[in-house]
Amino acid sequence: MNKLQLIYVLLILAITASCSNTKYLSADELLYTGAKLKVEGNEITHKQQKILQDQLEDLIRPKPNSKIFGLRFRLFLYNIVGESKKDKGFRYWLKNKVGEPPVIYKQVDKEYTASVLQNFAENKGYFYAVSIADSTRSGKKVKVFYTVEPKNQYFIRKVLFPDDTIGIGKAVYATSMQSLLKPNQPYSLETIKEERARIDARLKEEGYYYFNPDYLIVEVYKSDEPYKVDLSVKVKREIPELSKVQYKINKIVVYPDYNIGADSIASSSDSIVRYKDFTIVDPDKIFKPQIFDKTLLFKKGDYYNRTNHNLSLNRLVNIGAFKFVKNQFRTADTSGNFLDAYYYLTPLPKKSIRVELLAKTNSANYTGTELNLNWSNRNTFHGAELLTISVFGGMEVQVSGQNDGFNVYRIGTEANLILPGIISPFNFESTSRYIPRTKATLGYEYQDRRKLYVLQTFRASFGYLWKENERKEHQLSITEVTYVSPHNVTNIYKEQIALIPTLSKVIEKHLIFGPTYSYTYTNTMQTKRKNTVYYISTFDIAGNIAGLLTGANSRKNKVIEVFGVPFSQYAKVENEFRNYLKLGTESQLASRIIIGAGFAYGNSEEIPFIKQLFIGGTNSIRAFQARSIGPGTYKMAVDSVYFLPDESGDIKLELNTEFRFGIYRFFKGALFIDAGNIWLLNDNKDKPGSGFSNDFLNEIAIGTGIGFRFDFSFLVLRADFAFPVRKPHLPDGQRLVLDEIDFGKRSWRKENLVFNLAIGYPF
Repeated sequence: MNKLQLIYVLLILAITASCSNTKYLSADELLYTGAKLKVEGNEITHKQQKILQDQLEDLIRPKPNSKIFGLRFRLFLYNIVGESKKDKGFRYWLKNKVGEPPVIYKQVDKEYTASVLQNFAENKGYFYAVSIADSTRSGKKVKVFYTVEPKNQYFIRKVLFPDDTIGIGKAVYATSMQSLLKPNQPYSLETIKEERARIDARLKEEGYYYFNPDYLIVEVYKSDEPYKVDLSVKVKREIPELSKVQYKINKIVVYPDYNIGADSIASSSDSIVRYKDFTIVDPDKIFKPQIFDKTLLFKKGDYYNRTNHNLSLNRLVNIGAFKFVKNQFRTADTSGNFLDAYYYLTPLPKKSIRVELLAKTNSANYTGTELNLNWSNRNTFHGAELLTISVFGGMEVQVSGQNDGFNVYRIGTEANLILPGIISPFNFESTSRYIPRTKATLGYEYQDRRKLYVLQTFRASFGYLWKENERKEHQLSITEVTYVSPHNVTNIYKEQIALIPTLSKVIEKHLIFGPTYSYTYTNTMQTKRKNTVYYISTFDIAGNIAGLLTGANSRKNKVIEVFGVPFSQYAKVENEFRNYLKLGTESQLASRIIIGAGFAYGNSEEIPFIKQLFIGGTNSIRAFQARSIGPGTYKMAVDSVYFLPDESGDIKLELNTEFRFGIYRFFKGALFIDAGNIWLLNDNKDKPGSGFSNDFLNEIAIGTGIGFRFDFSFLVLRADFAFPVRKPHLPDGQRLVLDEIDFGKRSWRKENLVFNLAIGYPF
């Protein structure tokens, strides 16, 4: 079939689908095919017309049946499927979920829509706008036309506030410096509403608890200047007396064991505890009183303010001990203007257990399972402490490939205790919505790499977590200790060490202790933003204090040991930046860059293996197997080894870009390109080409591919098909392998096509 014949076929299909959509309508029904809006007039600029037209088009209702490549395919599908006898099954799903019922012309109210368009234009300052609606019919189809003719737009000349010297009028005037209503700005009803809300919010900060935005009025006067108006902000005359006065906090009463479904408020004096400014009604002594002093920001005698109101509620929610948080303020039965604050808190179940069974596979052809058992106690010492004890075990098996038979078995446990507040000799208070936390961790892992070695790892840390706000988070481990001890090293591995000496670093016994710090910034939770970012920076510094105490910093060619184990000294920093750019309702461009570097000094010649940098794999450069790239241009001769060891480096650069798009509902797709490599700070004679140099950009690995995601909101299952387009280990000038791509060739697919199956997005 040539191109001309294909065009004819498509044209016939389009006409057929178009006609068939109207033949299903009854005799008195017409298909509404949409509306066309025109903003015209000589009294406003072309730019004003364009802005107004974009705003007005969003208001037109109803929307016509959707089109795909110019065809109303969903309507066509709805029509040809026919009626379903049951409210379930494939036919019902195809008709009502995939298909789309016709939008009938009777559903269109032209005059009402025209009035909506006119009102909107007037609310934007085009006070004498005119809106007209008309329609045309062609067969059984109707199209509607709207014409809006705005006159000159009115601007603000001046804004007046109350000139009262006392009371509520004075308080309103005090907010005028931050007014949203500015001279020479276009008149806008929406801005006036926002101004009333702004003044109300400011008054709430000053104790005016019973004030309301509806108690304000903004009067509009036509000024002497053409197309200008004067605005006067006033407090309405008839408003409740309660709204005119400032209130202070009197009693603060907390019910920490409140049952939302029953009257569970205790009244016995034995159940009441008075702590500082708080009255706590807790008959069973479930919570220590101190926890409420950390979470509630109001003190007796404070003026009411909305900030402390909302922050206190947020802190109670974020502490993680309560299922429901309810708050009331009541006028106190005392002389003066006072409020009593009541907090009704419903605790979460104190203890819980969760079991997770995971199946996983990665680009190194390892397939395995993992079982996690997690036990939690949300109020361990009656101070909203969270104790979590986890036990995990798993295995990974390579069913084919270089590592066939070198299976990995893991078992371990970890205990985490998170306490609200900062436990330290220094006074540390936070007034953010998030209570800072103290975290202590103790963990152990036993890893058996069959035919190779066994590693036992002990970890302990103590530090702090705190959030400035929902975007900025800090985590500081004052001390973090890691002890790695190897066992049962096999002859196979020892033989490989003779060929590749760097493999000995994996099984070295070592001790790591020192502070770590990470900073995270993200605004990805702001879903209405077109452009969002995520950034995390991690600093890891080990062995400095021990180096000073033992003199390891000044001793040459001598390794100092602590308890018979060498301790590591190094500094490492890693930065990851992500950007998410919305291109449409179902599409976005996601990008990531990772830059990391570390160096050893003092008591160490190299960074410990578990702290080194790796690249490649399911969540990295997907066209290469996990940890198989680099360092630099180095590539191990596969024929000389029994297994593929993990390659690591001191410097890392990685870039990823992924175009994500919707296909159908939960089924989504992606096109991606990944690039990067790792390097050693200095060339290693056992790994030629591994050192970092000025030519590092010429040593970048690049891969690309296509992916499919099944996004069920609670679970994302991802399948990526990737292949390399640039291989850094090849000779210079031959690294770009685009001309070798041949999907039809089995040998090429076997060597280059990598399948990644994973849970969650790669970034």
